[in-house]
Amino acid sequence: MMKVAGQEGAARALGMSTVAFTVCFAVWTIFAIIGIRLREELQLSEVQFGLLVGTPILTGSLIRIVLGIWTDLYGGRLVFTLNMLAAAAATFLLAYADTYPTVLLAALGVGVAGGSFSVGVAYVSRFFPPERQGIALGVFGAGNVGAAVTKLLAPFVLVAFGWQAVAEVWAVALALMAVVFWVTTKDDPVIRERRLTGARPKSALLELAPLRNVQVWRFSLYYFFVFGAFVDLSLWLPQYLVRVYDLDIETAGVIAACFSIPASLFRAYGGHLSDTYGARRVLYWTFLVSVVATFVLSYPAADYVIHGAHGDIRFHLGMGLVGFTVTVFVLGFFMALGKAAVYKHIPVYYPAHVGAVGGLVGMIGGLGGFVLPILFGVLLDLTGLWTSCFMALFVIVAVSLTWMHVAVRQMERAAAGPALAALPPFPEMLDMPRPILAAAPGKAVLTDWRPEDKSFWNATGRRIAQRNLWLSIPSLLLSFAIWQVWSVVVSKLPLVGFNLTTDQLFWLAALPGLSGATLRIFYSFMVPVFGGRLWTTLTTWSLIIPAVGIGYAVQNPETPYAVLLVLALCCGFGGGNFASSMANISFFFPRAEKGNALALNAGLGNLGVSVVQFAVPLVITMGLFGKLGGEPVMVADPSGPAPLWLQNAGFFFVPFIVLSAFASWFGMNDIASAKASFSEQAVIFERRHNWIMCWLYTGTFGSFIGYSAGFPLLSKMLFPDVNALAYAFLGPLVGALARSGTGWLADRQGGARVTVWVFALMMAGTAGVLWFIGIKDQPGAFWGFFVSFLVLFFATGVGNASTFQMIPAISAREMARLMPDADPETRRRQAEKEAAAITGFTSAIAAFGAFFIPKGFGTSIALTGGAEAALWSFMAFYVTCLGITWVVYARRGGLLHDVERQRRSVVASAAR
Repeated sequence: MMKVAGQEGAARALGMSTVAFTVCFAVWTIFAIIGIRLREELQLSEVQFGLLVGTPILTGSLIRIVLGIWTDLYGGRLVFTLNMLAAAAATFLLAYADTYPTVLLAALGVGVAGGSFSVGVAYVSRFFPPERQGIALGVFGAGNVGAAVTKLLAPFVLVAFGWQAVAEVWAVALALMAVVFWVTTKDDPVIRERRLTGARPKSALLELAPLRNVQVWRFSLYYFFVFGAFVDLSLWLPQYLVRVYDLDIETAGVIAACFSIPASLFRAYGGHLSDTYGARRVLYWTFLVSVVATFVLSYPAADYVIHGAHGDIRFHLGMGLVGFTVTVFVLGFFMALGKAAVYKHIPVYYPAHVGAVGGLVGMIGGLGGFVLPILFGVLLDLTGLWTSCFMALFVIVAVSLTWMHVAVRQMERAAAGPALAALPPFPEMLDMPRPILAAAPGKAVLTDWRPEDKSFWNATGRRIAQRNLWLSIPSLLLSFAIWQVWSVVVSKLPLVGFNLTTDQLFWLAALPGLSGATLRIFYSFMVPVFGGRLWTTLTTWSLIIPAVGIGYAVQNPETPYAVLLVLALCCGFGGGNFASSMANISFFFPRAEKGNALALNAGLGNLGVSVVQFAVPLVITMGLFGKLGGEPVMVADPSGPAPLWLQNAGFFFVPFIVLSAFASWFGMNDIASAKASFSEQAVIFERRHNWIMCWLYTGTFGSFIGYSAGFPLLSKMLFPDVNALAYAFLGPLVGALARSGTGWLADRQGGARVTVWVFALMMAGTAGVLWFIGIKDQPGAFWGFFVSFLVLFFATGVGNASTFQMIPAISAREMARLMPDADPETRRRQAEKEAAAITGFTSAIAAFGAFFIPKGFGTSIALTGGAEAALWSFMAFYVTCLGITWVVYARRGGLLHDVERQRRSVVASAAR
């Protein structure tokens, strides 16, 4: 870390950076005010409004890590200036947007202003020594007050001259600030020293090295709350006050500033407290007070009636405007302290990577400002409660506090390990003799596992691996069934008396996709931490929650919608299980058989989608459990009233879940050499092939699960005269069977080579769908459309197997380069661990296709009147997947070309 290069230069750099960041932040949050007028003019829904105010936050967040790296490489003075000029141009053009799509496009450019934070952090920190960086970055971060500047001034400009004038004035101010900043500041000491010595900056990839540390991601979660929630509330509070307390826009802006001002100006004081008392103590107080504040703000206004001994006692509980203002002031004050405390850590722990680490933390925090407005709009639409936004914040801060406390306690236990281990279980036993425990060795843990050793594999390994595989498959099949059960249940809810809107039904069907994909990210790393046997058992038991919950909830039409939403989210347990199941099975098989093993596990597991779409419509017409299963509901049927046991959609799977969970516990094994902590597995975030395979697997599995969810609805909309639901299960069935039946093809021919042809076939299938949509009014068009989709499902199944076969091959190939001095066995174990983590993580990212492909169809139809725009975008995506697979892996000189060519030669020789 460079020392201060002259107090005058440091003071000027800090002062001008703070002013510049204030102007940038004022521009970044401009939609907090003009968005209210735009919502009225464009007649936006709550979700559309949330997307509008969140779009610039998304850009400003995603660009932070790139701008941070550029600042480390090229200097903050240059990057900051160019950043402000680019944002000024986009903000000026915003004044000429007159439709929702063009306003969204302009908002993406406006968001560039938010990226200035990571530039300023890296630039300012280089002027100050470690003992003064807390206060310096606290002063710089006080530029968040720009949000209050917008709330105080923009309403008056808007009322007097219109929202377009606000955009033009703010753009001119930002452009002038860029010029002033360039003229009045100097390059930081590191850049000046490089020029004197002629040293070249490091590679941008080296700047990403610290991102493997779990500590960085924990800091990111903290910042997601203290900064992301601050940005979000800055955007959300004006309309909250207008809608809840019936205030005019000017008054709402002033009161909202009571939150933004302390959440900005006191950041400098937070830096001082962090320098003086320690950042950890400041964060503890921040989270503790925030838990209380968000809980109080979460409570909706309600009237209560207590039936007392002498009559009813009635009272009202709700927060008035004064109490609300005071509480958000307190919340903003402690958020300011927390923001400073988080960034106190970064230049101390990562002095050579302030830009990259600060950029990542800032990016995750800024993403809170994008995700939370949309989440707030969704929660408002779903629950009808304005206070639901604070309920979401309460959950986030509670998780942050818990994670921080657990991490601190783990650190303390590690430091005092021997002393703690010597203590008895209870204080009363201090003077008693300690019992002698004799632990019997368990057969469930495999301490000697060498699948690449052919003699070991043929004698012992194959039998054990096959047993674990065939116990894993039914567990995964049940997981997929529970994950997709709402896709069948939601269509029947109106029949049994539930009065839900189409939008509410859509969210019930979509939420399992979101929660399942999100859980996969965490489940990806759990097998090496807990062991495959224990984790498979626990995750299988977790399916009981949504299965039983659905069984009881659907029997009563008065069940609150919030309960149905929670059950839909819990169905995501099934989606999350895929990541851990695939990671677990990958440890058991040698590289030559991984492709087929993973294909069988995933392909037969994927059959759960077809099972639920085929079996549930049958079992809900039968009284399978007698009186134990509840009474049926009489519903209209073409042949007359008929009984319907909708509860069987959940209850039907319960016995199978119980059997599978017991079988997993008593029949599966853990592999001792597969144990690894999260930090050991987090090395995959440095591997570029991890991110490439995320892209490719999204093309295969993301398409499979997305089309599984979207095909029935799309068919119904395009061909209303055809009973497409009767054939819906065939698509997932073809995809699942293709995956389980073609794993050998990737093992024999090479995953990269097969994947190239897969994407070519997917492009052909998409072209067929587009063609038959174009002639959908002609006879036979549906069958051409249906066959084209079956081609797509078949291709996704083959591609799911081939891409997963590529992952262990890539990891094994890379170990020779990454660990040149390690022995073959060490390389093998490391390759196994990384391949398992990459397998799980790629499945997590790809699973978001379950939400975004159906949503893409819906958005395309809403904006253009047809699904063609979505399909053309999918076609373009498949083109990029084919090109990447060929260039990086399959072509001569590609990473896997020689490996796969050698494998084909060996297979051909064996065949002869």
